[in-house]
Amino acid sequence: MSERDSSPGAELHLRAAQVGDLPQILAIHNDVIATSNAIFSEQPDTLEGRSAWFEQRTAAGLPVLVAESAGEVLGFASYGPFRPWQGYRDTVEHSVHVRADSRRMGIGRGLLEALIAHAREAGRHVMVAGIDGGNAASIALHRSLGFERVGLMAEVAVKHGRRLDLVLMQLTLS
Repeated sequence: MSERDSSPGAELHLRAAQVGDLPQILAIHNDVIATSNAIFSEQPDTLEGRSAWFEQRTAAGLPVLVAESAGEVLGFASYGPFRPWQGYRDTVEHSVHVRADSRRMGIGRGLLEALIAHAREAGRHVMVAGIDGGNAASIALHRSLGFERVGLMAEVAVKHGRRLDLVLMQLTLS
């Protein structure tokens, strides 16, 4: 997978993540926790935690993708089970996170498009997105890729003393 970003001469590659990418994935993940509501957590993760997440995903045959340019991870994406019960086996929920200095360059779109393609090839039926209700850019991105808003869960999360809404969107893949 390869595509160009908006920086002159910079080649952007989308590829399967490797263990060596985990420190950069962790840095992006923890920055998102610290500076946004995209992850409803207040506690930073550890390298051990991200390593366990990576091992669980890859052992289950689930994708963990990175967007890389000049040896730097600019974003990562993955999907996993929507809910743990067998009846949901064909439904996945995804996450896509882009480094703060690399947003609005098409990286998130490229990662999400790659996840959608992977999920289709894997025979998944529905992809779910859980998005902070205040994240208009993410909601617009998902809408532009065919996701439909299917629900609003008002004030279901708390972060830094604020109650947050969760917007649920879904894309039927097959």
